[in-house]
Amino acid sequence: MQLQIPPAWAGHESVFRPSSEPAHAVFGLFTFMVIVSVIVYVVVIVATFTAVRRSRDSEATPLTQERERSSHRAVTAATAATVLILFAYLLYDFGVGRAVAAPRDAANALHIDVVGHQWWWEVQYQDTAPQRLLATANEIHVPIHRPVLLDLSSNDVIHSFWIPNLNGKKDLIPGHHNDAWFEVDTAGVYRGQCAEFCGLEHAKMAIVIVAQTPEQYSAWYNAQLQPPQPPTDSLRLAGQKVFLSAPCVMCHAIGGTPAGATMGPDLTHVGSRMTLAAGVLPNTPSNLESWIADPQRIKPGANMPATYLSRADLRAVTAYLEGLK
Repeated sequence: MQLQIPPAWAGHESVFRPSSEPAHAVFGLFTFMVIVSVIVYVVVIVATFTAVRRSRDSEATPLTQERERSSHRAVTAATAATVLILFAYLLYDFGVGRAVAAPRDAANALHIDVVGHQWWWEVQYQDTAPQRLLATANEIHVPIHRPVLLDLSSNDVIHSFWIPNLNGKKDLIPGHHNDAWFEVDTAGVYRGQCAEFCGLEHAKMAIVIVAQTPEQYSAWYNAQLQPPQPPTDSLRLAGQKVFLSAPCVMCHAIGGTPAGATMGPDLTHVGSRMTLAAGVLPNTPSNLESWIADPQRIKPGANMPATYLSRADLRAVTAYLEGLK
């Protein structure tokens, strides 16, 4: 069974393409520092070559008080310029720090808990109404032009949450809660990555951020709150029976069914997600079947064991999960 490569957008994450307020602020600081540093470098190189040339031209000329005073003035001016530049860096850095510390409209923020696991992301949307709480995995949908506050924690080892286009890195530390925020200004799909080495499959721990218009986000959220449509065809019905009688129910939850475990990702709407195994594979029927059959071949060390199902049962379970939209 041939696996498909990750989708084309998977390599487009870049700090040079900021798409949120914190990312724009940090990129502006970076750009300012680079421009000033290049100017300083050019000035220093030109001054060095000029000094070398003048020293060669005046080797036979004795050092006069005027030349000495001129040298002192040049050194003093260079020192003063250095202090002013460093002070400008400091002020700009403090300003960016204040800008990215918290959103201006925190009262209107969307609150999401993100828990790092080896090697996947648990995502829980918070709401004052208990019936509107939502759990998903490895994929975060957010509305554009609305602050998103993230509560970050870890279930095992230290992870680091990083979406290059949207914000800087923030560590997820066992026993400790950290926070981050962003406000996406452009609709699209953004890729994030665990940026702290967390074990064997650290490189295969990605997360997808889907930024949508408020209307699209509201429609997605309301659809996710509903239990999936029960299977109607014989193949999916058989797949549901196999899933509920297999070890799958010991780790996963599916809304509207007896499966309610929380050790692994919630699979209530797994068929609607873009990727499998935390961004390792695009979510296609063939990839899903391969992942169910032998996760260790795709992601060695993952907590999900191989499922020893017959060919017919494997096809049925794949059809059932693929239909959970």
